[in-house]
Amino acid sequence: MGPKFYDVREVAAMFRMSRMTVYRAIGSGELPAVRMRGKWLVPARVIDDLVDEATKGATSDLPFLGNAEGRA
Repeated sequence: MGPKFYDVREVAAMFRMSRMTVYRAIGSGELPAVRMRGKWLVPARVIDDLVDEATKGATSDLPFLGNAEGRA
C-alpha cells in the first residue's frame, strides 16, 4: 500500500512540472488538496483518479492496437 498523500514536490516530480504549476492548479481548484500546518497535500486517490481518467479507453483509441476504425 502506497502513501495516502503526496506533497507538492512529489506531485510536481510525478507529472514533470514545476511546483508553481502545481500550486496554481491547487489554487484554481483544478487539483484538490488539503492544507495542513502550512503544507499542501494532495490525496493519493486524486492522483489515481487523474491517471485513470487520462488512460480510460486509451488503448481502444490507438489504431495499431486493434481499433476497427484504424484497420486497413
